[in-house]
Amino acid sequence: MQRIRMRYTKRGRLRFTSHRDFQRAFERALRRAGVPMAYSAGFTPHPKVSYANAAPTGTASEAEYLEIALAARRDPGELRAALDASLPAGLDIVDVVEARTADFAERLRASVWELRLDGVEPEAAAKAVGMFLAAESVEVRRQTKRGTRVFDARSAVVALDAVAAPRNRGGSGPDGPVSHPCAILRLVVRHLTPAVRPDDVLSGLRATADLAPPVPAAVTRLAQGPLDESGTVTDPFAPDRDAAEAALTRAAGQQAAAAPGITG
Repeated sequence: MQRIRMRYTKRGRLRFTSHRDFQRAFERALRRAGVPMAYSAGFTPHPKVSYANAAPTGTASEAEYLEIALAARRDPGELRAALDASLPAGLDIVDVVEARTADFAERLRASVWELRLDGVEPEAAAKAVGMFLAAESVEVRRQTKRGTRVFDARSAVVALDAVAAPRNRGGSGPDGPVSHPCAILRLVVRHLTPAVRPDDVLSGLRATADLAPPVPAAVTRLAQGPLDESGTVTDPFAPDRDAAEAALTRAAGQQAAAAPGITG
């Protein structure tokens, strides 16, 4: 059995697809692309697909991850191209590696987010960020299926800063240059329990600095993966790439050792 790990995106209007919607679209793409999937045992076999830490509905993402198990080996690059062509534009397979290491989900320890606050002056956003970061703790409330939950949003935040969106006299839509005040927050947050989401940080900014955007924030996950000592989120596929390179090096060495010697 071959295991393949993939990074995919949710862009544009497809940010509003739910995780279940994506699952259905991906399983259709597997059938269209003729992928030789491995299936679970039991009365209702289903393709072996594992999803890791999916972004909330309504959130765009450049870094969603899944793993599939194949019943026959396939070239990862060819598999990526076939599946990407079978998915709608906006749900894009952008990176693929063969799984050569264990505990992939445990590597997804932090995320990098971008929060676009239309109608908010960058100076006001920067002041609110300073007040949030200066607080020892910031309690927020979230409504869950089990009732209201209270937790500290500050403890999970590794980095948070505010910048101005690029200006354009004519404006060019919700994700491009603008002609009105617009602040962009860059956020690095650890994956803790309970999970702290971007909307929890916005609730914290409202509680500590009375920052309340006039329209809902446009949120995009830019990356997720291991968190190094400098606070940078790194590539979770790196151990698989390193293992693949090491395997190629070993195979080349074994071939060289097995080759007959040249005598004069």
